Amino acid sequence: MVSTEYGALKKMIGQLDSEGNVSYQLPIGEEKISMNDYLGKTITLTYRGEINCCHCGRKTKKSYSQGFCFPCMQRLAQCDMCIMKPETCHFDKGTCREPEWGIKNCMIPHYVYLANTSGLKVGITRHTQIPTRWIDQGATQALPIFKVSTRLQSGLVEIALAEFIADKTNWRAMLKGNADPINLNDKANQLRPKIEKKLMELGSRFGAEAIEPIEQEVVALKFPVLQFPDKVTSFNFDKTPIVSGVLQGIKGQYLLLDTGVINMRKFGAYQVSFTAD
Repeated sequence: MVSTEYGALKKMIGQLDSEGNVSYQLPIGEEKISMNDYLGKTITLTYRGEINCCHCGRKTKKSYSQGFCFPCMQRLAQCDMCIMKPETCHFDKGTCREPEWGIKNCMIPHYVYLANTSGLKVGITRHTQIPTRWIDQGATQALPIFKVSTRLQSGLVEIALAEFIADKTNWRAMLKGNADPINLNDKANQLRPKIEKKLMELGSRFGAEAIEPIEQEVVALKFPVLQFPDKVTSFNFDKTPIVSGVLQGIKGQYLLLDTGVINMRKFGAYQVSFTAD
């Protein structure tokens, strides 16, 4: 039997190899568990009823923004609403909670991309988060189509494209199987003319070189799944402190057990232990 001490849970670390295969590590405290090694085996995650803020370490009854205590959630720029809705970025108004953090994380190149998760969707990510963002979303295909200078610009381009395609993933559908392959290059060629007027407006606002259409190769991702669930039933540590079952797959930030699924990112900073037979 393999087991760990109780430690703070963090979102899984996904890596993509040269053949498109995704491998995962699950950080618990100081340990990183290679989860692909436990496919087909019974694993157990046990929550001890304690949460410690992932930023300050303060004990908190509830986790906010996937691992923060309430004061940190209110204070930190990385927990501001503009992280979820980048088109609301207010850095240029001088009201960023942490200007230095904003310069390092928001005032840097971002990509607008198409992805195939539960179907075609548009998304954005920092240039440093490729392909991590696609792995976390459970995308089986991804294609960057615009490079922009800031997070705000990426959000505005995303909003324009979202008038024609989805900007969210149906997570239940994503976990039930892989969506049919899509020709993302064809979709990109169809979508660009539809937002040409908006792109011209953004070019006038931010400068002609701020938003750059790009052409790249489609990235294909293969997730470690032995069997997809017929019915998606999700676990919640707050209601079920002991989650156990045969690990049948990993996709996005979800562990797929024969007893249900659990979103590991949702429970950041929870004190848990891991055992495997």
